[in-house]
Amino acid sequence: MPHAARTAVYTGSFDPITLGHLDVIGRAARIFDVLIVGVGINPDKQPMFSLEERVGLVQASVAPLANVRVELFSGLSVAFVKAQGAHVLLRGVRSLTDIEAEFTMTLANRKLDASVETVFLMADAQYSHISSSLLKQITPLADDEALLKFVPEPVVKALRSKLA
Repeated sequence: MPHAARTAVYTGSFDPITLGHLDVIGRAARIFDVLIVGVGINPDKQPMFSLEERVGLVQASVAPLANVRVELFSGLSVAFVKAQGAHVLLRGVRSLTDIEAEFTMTLANRKLDASVETVFLMADAQYSHISSSLLKQITPLADDEALLKFVPEPVVKALRSKLA
């Protein structure tokens, strides 16, 4: 099997990275030899953190995973996958709503580049409700111990400074 087939790329805005993202990353890191986390821009969203801040938070959060690296990207996910020498685009899904949107995107990606395969991993049920809008709501009210149930430690301080 060529090395590229054992490399996966997980793209997202990661604004910020959550325990749900980390769950998917950790499980994917056990499946693939190399996992590249691509931190990108979603034109449909107004980000809470800058691109550089998000890359830094993801890097700090995945530091213990030796086969995971973090890259910043812009443009189409399938183009980023190919630029990384990979053929697998990893997507995490939380709910049926996610699946519907991901299905549409997968069909579009297949039209753009049929050599890129999309692989889905379901987030663990304990993380399926976590979203950036939820984090914006609870951060001003929750203590750090409570926030650690939703986000990795490096994100807590960053959330506090953004939403203080």
